Amino acid sequence: MVDRRNVIAGVGAIAATVAGTASAADASGVQLELDLRDYATAWNPPDPVIAGRQNIVPVPEDYFMPGRFAGKTALVTGCARGMGRLACIRLAREGANVVGVDWLAEEGKAVIDGIVKEGGKAIFVQGDISEDDVCKAMVKAAVDTYGGLDCALNNAGVMDAIFPGDPIDYEKQKDLVMSRIDEATDAYWDVVMRVNATGTFRSMRAELKQFLKQQRGGAIVNVASVAGLRGFGGTPSYVASKHAVNGLTKNAAIDYAPFGIRVNSVCMGTTITPMYERAFKLLRERAASGFKDTGIGMLKIDSLLQWSNQEKRGSTAAEQVAMMLFLLSPESSNLTGANFATY
Repeated sequence: MVDRRNVIAGVGAIAATVAGTASAADASGVQLELDLRDYATAWNPPDPVIAGRQNIVPVPEDYFMPGRFAGKTALVTGCARGMGRLACIRLAREGANVVGVDWLAEEGKAVIDGIVKEGGKAIFVQGDISEDDVCKAMVKAAVDTYGGLDCALNNAGVMDAIFPGDPIDYEKQKDLVMSRIDEATDAYWDVVMRVNATGTFRSMRAELKQFLKQQRGGAIVNVASVAGLRGFGGTPSYVASKHAVNGLTKNAAIDYAPFGIRVNSVCMGTTITPMYERAFKLLRERAASGFKDTGIGMLKIDSLLQWSNQEKRGSTAAEQVAMMLFLLSPESSNLTGANFATY
């Protein structure tokens, strides 16, 4: 059992940890990973020694199941980095024709070029999935190149309103950073809602129209967040948009079940991806600027994995992708309309 006094003490320790690292020089990936571990440890005070205790070993990043998606065409938004990148690579290795979509042109194309160089089949579509023309174009690309569309992973999303390809300059970008409602700007709210909620809606609309036209079913997995199940502090637009993603998932599952179309969402907690690392860096910059609400208020997102792990690790991108691809595959034929907590 977690002692309530430890929980309260942990909240204070989180703020101290973030504030204490805020003045550090621009950290390397190694240092940032240590900071993230400190952050989790502050929230999760060490447990007494347990005889025989073992950590759960994460699935290897290069793991795949040969032939699982043979002959299928899969669309992945947000393909340039993190989970989207790994999903594209694994789908191709499992036999899928991959259509990768991202607004980061160079990084997205590099992922797809890497797949083709490895012998896989993949094409890249550059664009912002909150724009309807982009959503229509990505589905058309799948149809024109591979003859149809079988499944879609709507993974594209943001936590702040700063373009992911831009370097962080907090003083110039602070109006675009996550903040409490009383401090949040329209610019922050509008961009995060537009990409996460409207972008998912428009992606689904284009995908579902094609599924209905084909009359052979289909599967969609939307990437939400534990913030869309329970909530974080200090990130109102992200929380609201991820609740919207989960709502769209439930709605679509009901409407399209009669057509053999399944729709689910995954709701991860702490998963070390470029977006998570970026958010943590912004929090440190925010703390250094004098704001008192330095944390994301992680009171309700601790996972059993994180609590029990001796290093208090979060999930890996590969672990999340394994669940996403399971839900896209025929192996999950009885699952639809669910918001899976994958943390």
